Amino acid sequence: MFSSDTYIQRRRKLKEQVGSGLILFIGNNELPMKFRANAYRFHQDASFLYYWGLDFPGLSAVIDIDDDRELILGNDFTVDDIMWMGPQVSMEEWAGQCGAHEALPSDQLKPILDAADRRAQPVHYLPPYRTDTLLNLEALTGIPRQDINSSASRELIHAVVQQRLVKSEEEVRELETAVSVTKEMFDLAMELTEPDLFEYEVIAWAEGLAMSRNSRPAHNFIFTTRGERLHGHTHNRKMAAGDLVVMDAGVESAMGYTSDVTRSFPVAKRFSDMQKEIYQIVLRANESAIEKMAPGVPFRDIHLHAASVVTDGLQQMGLMKGPLTDSVEQGAHALFFPHGIGHPLGLEIHDLESLGEDFVGYNSEFKRDQQFGLSNLRFARPLETGMVMTVEPGIYFIPDLIQSW
Repeated sequence: MFSSDTYIQRRRKLKEQVGSGLILFIGNNELPMKFRANAYRFHQDASFLYYWGLDFPGLSAVIDIDDDRELILGNDFTVDDIMWMGPQVSMEEWAGQCGAHEALPSDQLKPILDAADRRAQPVHYLPPYRTDTLLNLEALTGIPRQDINSSASRELIHAVVQQRLVKSEEEVRELETAVSVTKEMFDLAMELTEPDLFEYEVIAWAEGLAMSRNSRPAHNFIFTTRGERLHGHTHNRKMAAGDLVVMDAGVESAMGYTSDVTRSFPVAKRFSDMQKEIYQIVLRANESAIEKMAPGVPFRDIHLHAASVVTDGLQQMGLMKGPLTDSVEQGAHALFFPHGIGHPLGLEIHDLESLGEDFVGYNSEFKRDQQFGLSNLRFARPLETGMVMTVEPGIYFIPDLIQSW
């Protein structure tokens, strides 16, 4: 955790932006794999972690803006819990560490919400992305499950998005830690990759390195010799000389901050002439896009600049033709570069995406384009000081897409 003052100041700013009412946060619960005691690795809800810093299941929290009360709700361990897992910090101590005014048992949450309903106090909550959270909100608020997401607070969404998009110095340090471990992971993967190894062998070493650095995989790694599949998660192919590997991987630091990096490299350590030429096009697009990033520059312009570099390079190779500007404006580059150039990075690899891409990356001035390729751009609005963005142009030769065009 950061210091309690960090979370106190974050909540203070949130209260100022939302203005009035009651703000409800629902933390994540454990999800069983095949039975209840055998759960997937726990991941706390990112907004809960941002405002409260508590990274364990079974929690909720309330900010009563009107009464200036901040409550954390959860249950202390029973004797049976302690028998299996050992003694734990009390909820009262956790409240002190995150700067909350008071800790209450979980069963006190519904009476608090019922009281707010009786006095017509608005309850602000974020849209859930997990079914168990949605059902919990239905039980707590009485809002039918089909209306839970549409009833989420726009005021709260906008306030959280604007606050979490701009990173503090301590957040940037955590992100740099994650990126540093990721670089080690990629260096190891490139060193170990060779013909006749299976993809899953390299994945195992890479994930092991992340864990040895007190980090963990931030998402299911992509490591494949079939890189034309943008999100291919199959790792069962034997690699051969002449193959090109696409590795898309990132780690989550001990504090929950993530990295997300994509690189390509040859299995036999040397590119073919054509592979090298295509790689250099992507590298030019990446480096020139980064050079153009600055506060006030729309990220959409960064994307289109990279698309121009990709189109120019492919034209020089004889794989595209026509006026450069017209080709980009008409979206012809999307046959080879069908995704957006990047996205925000933070406590999630696609930071804040669960709150809705259009709330995060678009605004009244920048609306999502419906053109193929450009419609996949997750973030278009102008950049601001403190935002952390990935820059990931690519060239993909997707047989199904090429045939359809």
